[in-house]
Amino acid sequence: MTESLPPLPPDVADLLRAVDAPPRLVAHLALVHEAAEEIADFCAREGLAFDREAVRYGAAIHDIGKVLHPEELSGPGSLHEAAGHRLLLSRGVPEYLARFARSHASWGAPGVTVEELLVSLADKAWKNKRVQDLEDRVVDLLAAGGRERWEAFLALDDLLTRIGEDAPRRLAVQAAHPVRTG
Repeated sequence: MTESLPPLPPDVADLLRAVDAPPRLVAHLALVHEAAEEIADFCAREGLAFDREAVRYGAAIHDIGKVLHPEELSGPGSLHEAAGHRLLLSRGVPEYLARFARSHASWGAPGVTVEELLVSLADKAWKNKRVQDLEDRVVDLLAAGGRERWEAFLALDDLLTRIGEDAPRRLAVQAAHPVRTG
């Protein structure tokens, strides 16, 4: 029996059905969304100002371009990023939300937003991948609110460690879903 997936926002679930997203992609998006919720809860408690709904939506759709590039569901590739952005725009998704499909892997680019950093962090944390430069950027944001940098670092490290401890379960849940529809 396959473990049930964490819920996605209803509008995202409808969109994924409309584009016939493969079960593996839906599982991945739900699991990253779950990690993003934990990160957003933490950041909100820390007093970080950000658009929580944008982070929730961004985490839930960031890889939607893999509908058009299904080979990237089981292998490397970045063609899904621009393709996902175009797909979302063609479906009437506003740019400020569609951007996550394009930007989730380019968190080091100039002008990256807090929301993009948090979606990128969730996309790594769900599977216990730690990326120091990305984490440092988030620590800097947390410390800008008046907390000592070392305190912000330890708090974020504790959170990411907790999220990472559940990575084997998340990876198994994702793997239980087929790459192809039907």
